[in-house]
Amino acid sequence: MKIDIHAHIVERRYVDALVKDLALEPQQTPSGQTLYRRNGYTFLWERPDMYDIDARLRKMDAQGVDMRVLSLSTPNVYEWQGARQVEMARYMNDATAALVRSHPDRFAGLGSLPLDDIEASLAELDRITGELELAGVMIGSNIGGLPVNDGRFEPVWAKIDALRLPVFEHPMFPPHTGKEEFEMPLRIGFVFDTTAAAARLIYSGVFERYPHFPYILAHTGGALLMVLERLDNGYRLFPDCRAHISRLPSTYAAELYYDTCSFFCPALKMAHELVGAEHLLWGSDDPFLGADTAHVDALPIPAADKAKILGGNAARLLKLKVAA
Repeated sequence: MKIDIHAHIVERRYVDALVKDLALEPQQTPSGQTLYRRNGYTFLWERPDMYDIDARLRKMDAQGVDMRVLSLSTPNVYEWQGARQVEMARYMNDATAALVRSHPDRFAGLGSLPLDDIEASLAELDRITGELELAGVMIGSNIGGLPVNDGRFEPVWAKIDALRLPVFEHPMFPPHTGKEEFEMPLRIGFVFDTTAAAARLIYSGVFERYPHFPYILAHTGGALLMVLERLDNGYRLFPDCRAHISRLPSTYAAELYYDTCSFFCPALKMAHELVGAEHLLWGSDDPFLGADTAHVDALPIPAADKAKILGGNAARLLKLKVAA
């Protein structure tokens, strides 16, 4: 059984709205991509095949993928504000749910929250878990520049915890990214922002106050697992780093979940050693990368561990029913 925890829905109206509302500049590439540029870097990009659901299903068949869990990628809905953000979140959640209903044995879905409006987000959680029957939510590493541990989001974390609802974190561009080169916001910025978000959630006590929901970090947690001893030393040395938590940061990190989208066997071996097979979930980043399972297959770990990573953990955490 292969379940892809890190896959994305790409939807025409959503992309067109971002391009128009943010005045993104299109750039064609010889390989058929359209890059939408802002301040010298690619803010959004697409290929025609990303919209072709039949082609995506054929690719799943060719790769032996049983199911993909679809979420909305960066920038999610956070570039909009107010009623427009609520509108786009509801629209994309409806679109995700419709796609899942069309192929319930091949796709599951994660909803997005209009976090500019907390009451609307709480209402959307009811829709996501009720009429839409989605498997969880995707929350970015920052929310329109606000850190994810900002106090205004406390009711959202509380409700997610009460629902035991899985959260998939996906990186956003770091706040205040100015003119850039070499696609650094995508290459390095994502890693930084995932790491910073996880550290903030740990140090601020979100996971201590709300220990009942699975939190899954994209890109194998960015650099979080690499810096755990630095975070622990912060707890030992500085009052600010232990003001909201009662134990070492590394102990909270060991309770989180990590996808395999570092795509790098040494990093995955380290993750396996630190958090164990029960806390790793295979991801492909389809359709942007669409990796197969080779980066997991190559790991020198027991077959039982690979089975958990490739699908067992996702099925358990998201309560997915996958056809045998």
